[in-house]
Amino acid sequence: MNRTVKLILIVNLAIIAVLVFAFADLMVSPGRLIYDHRASETDCFACHTAFLGASSEKCIACHKVAEIGVVTTKGTPVVNKKTKVPFHQKLLDQDCIACHSDHLGVAKYRLNQKFSHRLVATSIREECVGCHQRPTDPIHRQISDKCSQCHGTDKWKPATFDHDKFFVLDRDHDVKCAACHTTADYKKYTCYECHEHSPGKIREAHEEEGIRDYENCIACHRSADEDEAKRAWESLKRGIPYQFGPPSTEKDKRRRKKPDEDDD
Repeated sequence: MNRTVKLILIVNLAIIAVLVFAFADLMVSPGRLIYDHRASETDCFACHTAFLGASSEKCIACHKVAEIGVVTTKGTPVVNKKTKVPFHQKLLDQDCIACHSDHLGVAKYRLNQKFSHRLVATSIREECVGCHQRPTDPIHRQISDKCSQCHGTDKWKPATFDHDKFFVLDRDHDVKCAACHTTADYKKYTCYECHEHSPGKIREAHEEEGIRDYENCIACHRSADEDEAKRAWESLKRGIPYQFGPPSTEKDKRRRKKPDEDDD
């Protein structure tokens, strides 16, 4: 390589280096900033540290944690609060870029960056509705705020609650939750008022079998299988808790079918 070619390469590299630092927004920017950051469009080092990238320290210089969701970076009160953000004040670590990004908007990077509930103080980890809107899939309308009873912080779905552990919901029991559950936390239930299940008829039917303790229905009735209920009662009379098996027998499967799914 002769001297002229080397000189041209050196000059070009020098020009590129100057342009990268002088006009970084044009040379290396992956896209436009979000609307509220538009004033820093040409000042990369307002958010980035040379050769290290974006840093939380630079974020906090403008977005003081104690003021997030309360006042803007210019000190004016936040009037129209779009999100529930006070939990920022209770984060264990002020690592802004663990959740937030910029350029082309946050949504582009949302799949790669996921909020970790481990950043939140343990005292508020179960106060889900403090940050999230209360679900509207009807089962949640009557339930308490203790989301952790069924849900984890890693994934909202699938929930861990398995109704079959308490009562198998066959096609005859496919009703709204509030038809059986009477309290907000779903811990109490009633089997009365459905067809023949009135207090008088329930009492009569059980007393004929010599059963005096019939208020706790699921102690014997884990499903609509009356034979299983009798076996459970006989076991309880002997002082032995009945071990209900998983609802996977062929009989249970048939009970779960909808009318139009019956075998030919």
